[in-house]
Amino acid sequence: MADKLYIADTPESVSSAKGLHLVTQNTPNGQATQILLEELAATYGTEWTTTLIDISTDEQKKEWFLRLNPNGRIPALVDNNQSPPFPVIESSAQLFYLVQFYDKDKVFGFQDPLEENEALQWTFFWHGGGAPYQGQVSHFTRVAPEHLPYAINRFRNEVLRVFGVLEIRLSGKFTGEPRDYLAGKGKGKFSVADIKTWPWVKNWERGGFDKKQIEDEFPSVLKWIDRIAARPAVLTATGEKYAKK
Repeated sequence: MADKLYIADTPESVSSAKGLHLVTQNTPNGQATQILLEELAATYGTEWTTTLIDISTDEQKKEWFLRLNPNGRIPALVDNNQSPPFPVIESSAQLFYLVQFYDKDKVFGFQDPLEENEALQWTFFWHGGGAPYQGQVSHFTRVAPEHLPYAINRFRNEVLRVFGVLEIRLSGKFTGEPRDYLAGKGKGKFSVADIKTWPWVKNWERGGFDKKQIEDEFPSVLKWIDRIAARPAVLTATGEKYAKK
């Protein structure tokens, strides 16, 4: 498998890596896996190596990368501790993989199957129903070659809708019990569900949303953003360490 996973054009930092290796860029999707790795390092001393690429150059569309992830999207995670080396695509799948194999105490996952299912629910909710909308807002407001009000308004409204779902969950609107985190009993526990969702939601200002509207309609979401942003591992995972030089 390893001889098929890597080719002559594969960067040496990738092909010669030992243990866990992450190919990433400091984007919301990349940051999700970066955050969990940094949290695992702080908790267990977990080690890994990283290759930073620039997706604006379409490096992720080259054959060496497509062998790791045929979808041509970052991040790509390879576990060289498995024999043969095991590639994991999709940041959400990477989070659950890392919890399964590297979080023995389930600090960022759950032992209880119902709580684990809650984490799956909220991770899937954001993966399929939040991140795509926010990504389209970013595209149509920042990089699209023409200004398309219909597209911008449609995707902004969808982002506001899913933010509203998060607000319901965190505020305890229907339960009377406000939460600190998305999954888990009581106020919840910082977990993969938050790790997947937070890197996108924290960037709400980049979408051109009205600040007062966000503050008025989603106060629990804003507190959740600040709560997670204060974690030391999160600061490391979203900072200069992952800036392409």
